[in-house]
Amino acid sequence: MSYKVGFIGVGNMGGALVRSIAEYNKDASKNNLMDEPQFSLCAFDTNSTLLKKLTNELGILEEPSAASLVSNCDIIVLAIKPQYCRPVLEEIKQVLTPDKIIVSIIVGLPIQYFKSVLGSQARVVRTMPNTPALVGEGMTLVSWNDSINNDEKKAIINLFSCSGKVEELEESLMSEVTALTGSSPAYVFILIEAMADAAVKSGIQRSMAYRLAAQAVLGSAKMVLETEKHPAELKDMVCSPAGTTIDAVATLEQEGFRNAIIKAMDECTKKAREIGSKNISNI
Repeated sequence: MSYKVGFIGVGNMGGALVRSIAEYNKDASKNNLMDEPQFSLCAFDTNSTLLKKLTNELGILEEPSAASLVSNCDIIVLAIKPQYCRPVLEEIKQVLTPDKIIVSIIVGLPIQYFKSVLGSQARVVRTMPNTPALVGEGMTLVSWNDSINNDEKKAIINLFSCSGKVEELEESLMSEVTALTGSSPAYVFILIEAMADAAVKSGIQRSMAYRLAAQAVLGSAKMVLETEKHPAELKDMVCSPAGTTIDAVATLEQEGFRNAIIKAMDECTKKAREIGSKNISNI
């Protein structure tokens, strides 16, 4: 089945998703994957320069307004900041018909928020993707209710699978997962940068240090996913008795590495909950 998909917002996250879907469309056409959902794309962004650059690059339709996009699409992906959401919803609600699906990638805002503005009949899917979608290694969590049928669920899973992995999650946990997948690439980038800084301090050339650190993180993540062993077991495999690694691990524990990650994620979750609560209270 073919779906018309429109993106309102094509910044870092929205743009990454649009590119991944455009690439999927090319592969589907080349490999004649007719059994899979097909997507025709269009986009709108208030940043006309950014929008035109993307639509010209990918050969997709540029819509003149959010309302025009909604009128012409089956699935509408909201890829905007929370503070801009209410004006957009007010603009599109007059043209939003019951057959259309709103897919939000906006942090903190529950499905209840969209229904309170658009009406109880609005069909809304809440998702949480992350920036590794840029390289096809994203992780997207998705929540929905019974208003979305099985074919539509399959289409939405396929849509986000273009940029990586997809898993379903209860909506009550979507703010909590923000810290685990949505924001966590930032923590990993800091880790890679710190590892590279230490390597440079030891005399390794910086560009090589970044490559080596990034590959070590990539390989470690693949070991967790592919071996399905507990991370602690994999850590123990590297820590030889009286060796170099156990001294490094002991220092990390002494400096509160593990606790720092947990506290950072707690603060991230707290902020995600606050965003949702603030916007709901303003309705």
